This record gives sequence, structure tokens and C-alpha cells, in this order.
Amino acid sequence: MCMFSQNVPRKRNVPNLPGFDARQLHFGFLLGLNTMDFQVFNNGVATDLNKQTPLYADIIHLQPGINIGIVSDLRLHKYFNLRFLPGISFGQRDLYFIYEDGKRVENPIELKSTFLEFPLLLKYSAVRDQNFKPYLIGGVNMRVDLARSKQEKMVLKPFDVCLEVGAGIDFYLNYFRLSTELKASFGMLNVKGYKATEDPADMVFGQAIDKLTSNIFHFTFYFE
Repeated sequence: MCMFSQNVPRKRNVPNLPGFDARQLHFGFLLGLNTMDFQVFNNGVATDLNKQTPLYADIIHLQPGINIGIVSDLRLHKYFNLRFLPGISFGQRDLYFIYEDGKRVENPIELKSTFLEFPLLLKYSAVRDQNFKPYLIGGVNMRVDLARSKQEKMVLKPFDVCLEVGAGIDFYLNYFRLSTELKASFGMLNVKGYKATEDPADMVFGQAIDKLTSNIFHFTFYFE
């Protein structure tokens, strides 16, 4: 009895969207979650709100928000892309005021923000491994707060310029590329308004703070 063997060729795993990264220009959209924070610079000056002791402000709890936008991606090099990601984000920061002895003012100031965002970011990608690819991203973002004039107790400045850094992973699916990204945004300008609200009782809250800068953290999904 003779035994015959036959070599069966192995099926190769064909990567999805093999020509995606060769596109000079492509578009998409993004959906994400954010948490907005302040870096608070207190001045330690005594206030006349109930008693003559210093009043300090801080963000104690972070509130979740959402952001949406569109993606415009320009290929500069095999490993570098320039990305413009205009969009809008919604969020809230609860600013608590605490006396030096630890007693807290009963209700926080709820500062809601609706930002028009205009990030211009440089993306550096690693070598693609089949259907995924890690990357780093960084750049600048200009923000305009549409809700700043509707605040109670404290008025914020409408404009801010931020530095942004992050990292993510591209996943190449059958019909589109899905990316997940973690990014931190650090405001460079003082967004504390010099003009208080019309209520004289609110002036004490602005007087307790020298400077406010924005820190915002994003977890974003990109569909391209």
C-alpha cells in the first residue's frame, strides 16, 4: 500500500483596507467622552462671605461630557499625518469653595461649557501590523466657549488656546478604519473673567481666585 502526501498551501491573512494609508487626503467623523477640569490658582485673600477667613476654590468631582466632530486628514509622510478636527464639545465643571478651616460653601458654582474646537494636530504612526497600528498625536487647539455669558456667580473668558498630547490605536476593519484615542488638553490662557456677574454678592467668588486654566481629558472614537 502506497501512501501519498500532498502539500496544501496555507491561506495567507490578507490585511483589511491595504491601500488606506496611501491616500493623500481622507475624511471621517469622531464621537467621544470628556471630563473638564480647572487648574485653580487661589490667592488666599480673606473674604467677607459670612466670616473673615480665606476662601479657596477647587474641582472635587469630575463630570462626564461629550464631544463630536469631523476629521480631515492629510498624509505628509509614511509615518506623519496632519489632522484638522473641528467640532463641538459639551461639559460642566463644579467649582467648590472651601474655607481655610475646612468648612465648605454649601453649593458649588456650576460652570457649563459649550466649546467650538479647532484642533490642528500632528500624528506620528508606527509601522502597521496586519490590522492595527499604534500612534502618538500632539498639537494645538483653539476653543471658543459659547456658554460663558450664561454662567451664574462667575463669568469666564470665551477664548482659550490649548496644547494637546495623546496616544491611540488604529484598527482596520472591512469597510472603514476605527481608532480609539486618549488625549489630554492643557489650556495656556487664564479663562477667569475680570468682570463678575451683576449680583454684588457674587464678587467674593471671583476675588478668591487669581487664575483659572483648563485641563480637559478625552476618550475618542474615530470613524474614517
